[in-house]
Amino acid sequence: MENVVLVIHLMLALALIAIVLLQRSEGGGLGIGGGGGAGGGGAMSARGAATAMGRITWFLAIGFIITSISLTILSARTAANSSVIGDGTETTAPAGNLTVPEGTFTTPDVEGLMPPAAADEPLTPPRAD
Repeated sequence: MENVVLVIHLMLALALIAIVLLQRSEGGGLGIGGGGGAGGGGAMSARGAATAMGRITWFLAIGFIITSISLTILSARTAANSSVIGDGTETTAPAGNLTVPEGTFTTPDVEGLMPPAAADEPLTPPRAD
């Protein structure tokens, strides 16, 4: 069901883009849809073509909004049963399953990274209070 609505939604989006680009804007725009007065030579007048294009645009826009809301509702129903974080049943691997082949991992020299400490000083930094 969701795939059918998604295909209809995509077709409406492409048709809406095409019909908007065909319309003549106030500044000229692409204006490929004719409507140029006497130069059009078509059966429709400029006003009739603009009205028809406007109605088609409204029809496609309403269909686009309806399919958008439908897709939101459908995805919310399927997402209600799943979670991004998980279902709370954490599983840990047993300690015996983890084996590292010889020669692939070497432990770093931690002693060389630490500053030398005096024999009577604690290893932790002093408290701030």
